[in-house]
Amino acid sequence: MRWSDSARPGLTGLAIAIACHTSVATAQAERQVSVPLPPEAAAASGPAGTSGMGAARYDAVGLAEIARVSEGAAALGEGPITAAHSSLSPGTVAEVTALGCGQTILVLVDRALGPTAPAREIILSPAAARLLVLAGNGDAAVRVRGVVASAADLAALKAGRPAARRLAAPPALLAALRQRLRAPSAEPVTAAQRPAASPPKVASAAPRPAVAKASTVKPTPPPAPRAVQGKYLVQVAALSDAARARALARTLDGHVETAGTLHRVRLGPFVDMKSAQRARDDAKRRGYGDATILTQP
Repeated sequence: MRWSDSARPGLTGLAIAIACHTSVATAQAERQVSVPLPPEAAAASGPAGTSGMGAARYDAVGLAEIARVSEGAAALGEGPITAAHSSLSPGTVAEVTALGCGQTILVLVDRALGPTAPAREIILSPAAARLLVLAGNGDAAVRVRGVVASAADLAALKAGRPAARRLAAPPALLAALRQRLRAPSAEPVTAAQRPAASPPKVASAAPRPAVAKASTVKPTPPPAPRAVQGKYLVQVAALSDAARARALARTLDGHVETAGTLHRVRLGPFVDMKSAQRARDDAKRRGYGDATILTQP
């Protein structure tokens, strides 16, 4: 079929319109292609809002010290729910769980914890300790996690108010966290820690026979056994790390009894069962839920 010269301009316009429509459709399809995810998204495990899309957050168990009221007024403040930590930077938010009762709160980290308290995981303000149901100025076992707080929770903490209430940790999780608290810290042995090799022995001349002299020093009598004030003990924990056991004993005003590779932290002895029960209950309130009473012969 032959086209007349008068129809050719119309055909040319139709071809241009088809080409423009094809270009627009291609551009729209390119815009609909999803943006590629960052590299760390491929290695994410768990819900995307918690465990994926970024580096692993801080998570540790240890002892929490409660700041005294006089110190808190100057450093942490008695009213605000704040804390000091060695790894979490000031301005961040930490989730703290008391291993004794499972109570969980959010605290605002407002200052760094220096090297003066190596055995402490965190220092809590008195207000934070009250929310965790921690009594007195003693230490308690806690879990500390670095979290990203919501805008409402962060604003509440900065204003000195508690964040939204969080669910308490279940007993099964608390038992597992207490096991983490007792686990020894594996540290590689360096060359400086290895015992030095003893120098080779040099053969010496045979010693001359010594002339026996009559000794005028009286033999030292064996030390008298320590008088036991009571027969009831409270065992708080059995640790394989001697340094941690000694630090815990100092915190609880107890002592360490070593048998093999285990270092048992104990309180007492107590003269009666009621005194031992009070010590056991106090240890449980501080986060040592496995504290038990022992009777020695």
